[in-house]
Amino acid sequence: MVSRQCVVVAGGRGAQWNCPEAAGPFGPGAGQVTSILQIGANGQVASELRRQLAASGVAHQVLARPELDMAEPASVERAIDAAEPFDILINCAAYTAVDRAEEEEELARAVNALSVEAAARACKRRGAAMIHISTDYVFDGEKDGAYTEDDPVAPIGAYGRTKLEGEQRLADVLERFAIVRTAWVYSHHGNNFVKTMLRVGRERDALRVVDDQHGCPTQAGDIARMLVAVAGQMDKPGAGGIYHYCGAGETSWCGFAREIFEQTAGWAFAAPHVEAIETKDYPTPARRPKNSVLSTSKIEQQFAIEPRDWRDALAETLQELARNEDASHHA
Repeated sequence: MVSRQCVVVAGGRGAQWNCPEAAGPFGPGAGQVTSILQIGANGQVASELRRQLAASGVAHQVLARPELDMAEPASVERAIDAAEPFDILINCAAYTAVDRAEEEEELARAVNALSVEAAARACKRRGAAMIHISTDYVFDGEKDGAYTEDDPVAPIGAYGRTKLEGEQRLADVLERFAIVRTAWVYSHHGNNFVKTMLRVGRERDALRVVDDQHGCPTQAGDIARMLVAVAGQMDKPGAGGIYHYCGAGETSWCGFAREIFEQTAGWAFAAPHVEAIETKDYPTPARRPKNSVLSTSKIEQQFAIEPRDWRDALAETLQELARNEDASHHA
């Protein structure tokens, strides 16, 4: 939750937002943010961000369809120009269908690049800063070890190319911005790996899951809390630029699946056997980075934000899913 002292996320492995002597509702060294404009309403991060902003007490607006269509950059500028005054725009909207982007790259480019540039132009006219969410897919995944913000970018698919172009166009237009790359996002709503595993785990006795792609599972709620904290500190010296944020610790998709079923062992279904396979045994239209591990040292140092262990965040999400499931059964 967001309070007037700090942003705290409790977990079994310790309190994970390090924000002593916070000033204002956003965290340490927070500035005088009076209004936030959010683009995107119903995605995993957007839904959580709306909730976090409501809890913060800071005035906020949300732009989404039909007022704004990210496939039409001109509509993005018109909608932002017509919005009530705001200090910071947070863009949660994106084209994220990684495989479909291989056939719809122009649409993905309109959403992920051209409309991001349009939003940046509108922010410049309004004198506002912009926070934009990007992705691990800007890297090729060939590095040994965690990617830092200074590592060379080399996307290997259409989705990554369009997201990288969006980063570059934003940086070319606006001086006051923060780009936050994240990875392996999941939550208790929307479509994601956690919910897919739970669905197919009920239907099958065995699952085959890729074990040679590694990354850091990241809860959408944690991303939203991070965005709120960053927004409150955008006036700090050196706050702008590119950052990485993801859950602490790393695993493979197979390891992720096994942890899901280990934590749901008491649920009303028999956990399936999870067989580890290689990427070549599960071909997809778009190539995935083999290494999606992101270093979060820079965002920790700049904003005093410490990601919590991905397993603790997963436990929280699974508890929420269990509550929702129980409520639906008793409705």
